[in-house]
Amino acid sequence: MAARDTATTAGEDASGPLPPDLRSAPLRTQNPERRTTPAVRRYTNPMQDHAVIADRPVGYSWYALGVLTAVYVLNFLDRTLIYILFTPIKKEMAFTDLQLALLGTTSFVIFYTLLGIPFGRLADRRSRKNIIAAGLAIWSLFSGLTGFANSFWTIFFCRVMVGVGEATLGPAALSLLSDYFPPRVRATVQSVYSSGIALGGGLAFFLGGWIGQAYGWRWAFYLLGFPGLVLALLVFLLREPPRGTMEGAAALQSSSDWRRLFRSVPLRYLYFGYALIGLASNNLGIWVPTFFVRVHEMSLLFIGTAAGIISVCIGIPSMVLGGFFSDRVSRRLRGGRMAFTAAAAALSVPLWVALLFVDDLMALLVVNVVLYALAILWVGPATADVHDLAGPHLRGLGIGVFFSTVNIVAYGIGSPLIGRISDALGVSTNPEMMRYSLLVCPIACAAGALLLWMGSRARSKLRIEN
Repeated sequence: MAARDTATTAGEDASGPLPPDLRSAPLRTQNPERRTTPAVRRYTNPMQDHAVIADRPVGYSWYALGVLTAVYVLNFLDRTLIYILFTPIKKEMAFTDLQLALLGTTSFVIFYTLLGIPFGRLADRRSRKNIIAAGLAIWSLFSGLTGFANSFWTIFFCRVMVGVGEATLGPAALSLLSDYFPPRVRATVQSVYSSGIALGGGLAFFLGGWIGQAYGWRWAFYLLGFPGLVLALLVFLLREPPRGTMEGAAALQSSSDWRRLFRSVPLRYLYFGYALIGLASNNLGIWVPTFFVRVHEMSLLFIGTAAGIISVCIGIPSMVLGGFFSDRVSRRLRGGRMAFTAAAAALSVPLWVALLFVDDLMALLVVNVVLYALAILWVGPATADVHDLAGPHLRGLGIGVFFSTVNIVAYGIGSPLIGRISDALGVSTNPEMMRYSLLVCPIACAAGALLLWMGSRARSKLRIEN
C-alpha cells in the first residue's frame, strides 16, 4: 500500500492531480525506472491530460496521424514503384522475368518479414518515433539510390535495404497511434493510417508511370525516393506519448511476457484468420491482372489505369469506413471487429466465384469494385484488435507477429501455390484453367471468415478487455 501511495504522489508531482482510475497507473508500467524520466515529464502536459480525461483526441494527435499516414503512403509508394517500371528496366538491363520477380518480391518480402518481429520487440522497448525516422531515412535513401544501379545485384541490394527500412514502420507507428487516440476510435484511426496502402499504391502507378515515361525509370526513383528524407525529420520531431496513455487500469496491468501472445486463444484465431484473408486480398492484386490478360484478353494499359483509379477512389473510403463501422460494432459486441470482418470475408466468397466465372465485362467491373472494397477494409480492424488483445507492453511485438504471419501465408505460400496449381493445370496452353487455380482465394476467404468468427466468439467470453 505504501508503494502505491508513493507512485501516486510521484505521478501527481509530475503532471498534477490525476483522475481516480489513473492514480495507480505509474505503478503498472513495464519499466519503473522510466516513470519519472524527463521524456515522460515533458510529454505530460495539458494535451495528455485532456486526451485521457475527456477520452477525445486533441489537435496534436491528428497532426501526428497525418504525419504517420504520409509516411505509410511513401512506404507503399517506394515498395510498389518498381512494378510499374518493370518494362523499361527489363529493356535496359535485359533481365529475365525470373530476375524481375526476384527484384519485385523476394528481395523485399524475405527481409521485411524476417525483421518484422525483432523490430516489433524493439518498438516495445525504445523510442518509436526514432525507430520510424531511422527506417524512413534508410528506405528513402535506398529507394532513390536504385536509380543509380547498373546491375541486377545492385538493384537487389537496394530492394533489400528498402525492405529492412520499411520493416520498422508498422509495429512502431501503430503502437504510437494507440497512445495518441482512445481505444473507442482505434480501428477508425488505424484505418485512416492504413489508407496509405491504397493511396501509396495508386501514386506509385500514376507518378511512377508518368515520370518513367517522360524522363526514364531512373528519374522515377530519384524524384519519388529521396524526398522521404525530409519527412523523416518531421517524424523525428514528433512528441512521443508514454506507452499506455490511453489505456484503462486493466490494460496497464497486462503482462509483458511475450509468450502471452501465443497463449491467447482470440489472438491465435486472429493471426491465422487474417493470414488467410490476406492471401486472398493480396492475390487479387498479384494474379488477377494476369487472369484478366490471359482469360479476357484485356490490355495492360486498361488494367493498370483501372487498378490505379479503383485503388484510390474505392480503397481509401473502404478502409476508413471499414474501421469506423467496426468500431461501432465493437462498442455493442465484444469481439465485434472480428465478427465484422468475418462477415466481409464471407460476402467475398460468392464475389470471387463470380469474378472467376462471369464473362460479361461490365459485370466483371462491378464485381471487381465491390470485391476490392471488401478485400481491403480489414487492415485497420485487425491491427486495432491486435493492440487491444496484446496490451500496451506487447503492441509492437504483437503487430510484428501479425504482419509476419500474413506476409508468409499471403506471399510465401499463397502466390507460389496458385502458380504451381496453374502450371499443373496447363494454364500456359489453356488459359481458361486459371479460373480453377484461383479458387484458392475464395476457399481461403471462407476459412478465414470461419476462424475470425471463432475468434470473435472466444473474445466475447473474456471477462476483462485487454
